[in-house]
Amino acid sequence: MSRLIFLLAIAALVYLLFKVYRKKVPQKKQAVAEDMVRCAHCGVHLPAGESIQAEDQQYCCVEHRDAHLK
Repeated sequence: MSRLIFLLAIAALVYLLFKVYRKKVPQKKQAVAEDMVRCAHCGVHLPAGESIQAEDQQYCCVEHRDAHLK
């Protein structure tokens, strides 16, 4: 009978430790979706924050912007 009580006490302790540990682990934040734009020169799609904008067009790199504007 004392062994059963001892095992129950250990199980309760493990449960409580696990519960405390889960509270301390930071939750992963979900990434915010960003609009995708298309390069006016080559057609590749990339996030709007990474694009280069010129004359109401988006480009994937400076070389494509310069080549398309010539």
